[in-house]
Amino acid sequence: MLSIALAGKPNAGKSTFYTAATMADVDVANYPFTTIDANRGVSYVRTECPCLERDERCTSDDCRDGKRYVPIELLDVAGLVPGAHEGKGLGNQFLDELTNADVIVNVIDASGGTNEKGEPVDIGSHDPLEDIDFVEAEMDMWLAGIVDGNWESVERKSRSPDFDLDEVLGEMMSGFGASPTDIATILRDLDYPEDPIQWTEDDREALATEIRQRTKPIVVAANKIDVAPEENVERLLELDKPVIPTTAEGERALRNAAEGGLIDYDPGDETLEITGDVSDAQRDALEGLAETMANWNGTGVQEALNYAVYDLLDHLTAYPVQDASKWSDGSGNVLPDAFLLPDGSTPVDLAYTVHSDIGDGYLHAVDARSSREVSDSYELEEGDVIKIVSTN
Repeated sequence: MLSIALAGKPNAGKSTFYTAATMADVDVANYPFTTIDANRGVSYVRTECPCLERDERCTSDDCRDGKRYVPIELLDVAGLVPGAHEGKGLGNQFLDELTNADVIVNVIDASGGTNEKGEPVDIGSHDPLEDIDFVEAEMDMWLAGIVDGNWESVERKSRSPDFDLDEVLGEMMSGFGASPTDIATILRDLDYPEDPIQWTEDDREALATEIRQRTKPIVVAANKIDVAPEENVERLLELDKPVIPTTAEGERALRNAAEGGLIDYDPGDETLEITGDVSDAQRDALEGLAETMANWNGTGVQEALNYAVYDLLDHLTAYPVQDASKWSDGSGNVLPDAFLLPDGSTPVDLAYTVHSDIGDGYLHAVDARSSREVSDSYELEEGDVIKIVSTN
């Protein structure tokens, strides 16, 4: 399962984002370090289900009338403060938790209502743009510290006649999610001394920054848009970075209202419909949320998760089936499973994603739409329905 980590300073709305996206019961409060121990939960990315092409909707619990929700892991940990990479606040604990994350959602307070330490201030008095650079810098310096701490080992190994820098760095950074291919690509783009002994601190920092950018891409969730000055949000959207306007508090309220039968709303919808018996206060709150959603094309929580997976990580959704004509499994369940795979994946990759035994016994695959066999090297596309033929 892909893992998305929520980053940011305290009190920016990370735990509210997490609660809204997972509907889990966690502490949410208006003071720094509400979160001490990491919260791990299951959330979902949303895509269009292939069942929309059929006369009847599929039987999966993760499909809501053609809106398909595919599970991902969501991680919420302690917030960052200046100097986190040096251990200030709960920084080291937070940064260490990032190791296994595939992508980062940097939740910032777009309202400017909290300072750099996450302490409440007057709305608009803090520049939210500073929070973007601050989180990236803390992550880079933390990783640079890891590189520095292991560099003596690199220098020792460089004296060996069969020394290979790509291989050594790949081993050193494998725990951070950097593959040998990542390291080779990064080194091609860097200007550095051939002898590791000659590397300077700046060289190692440059390496750390490139590794972080490649292995931990970041999308910014400009949170609290329901109270943020509009000019703050517009300035954030002008940045040369992916920025998604969000109201985590609004999304949490909508999901609770939907569960209570008060509104018709699915995560990722850009509108809501009041369907239940609501009080005047509830109606005013829901209509205010509807106005915010109209201004920013929804609450942004689902869009941020979708962007992280489908755009930053460049993944697609594929649907394995056993019966190519009915698009079902052996029990007749239509489109029961959906898997996220990197762009460029093949039917063989899909087989191994379903189960290693299925992959080991792979024979061929059939495109269920056309009922035609596809080659082993066929590159899957978003929404492909594939029958895997295997000896296992």
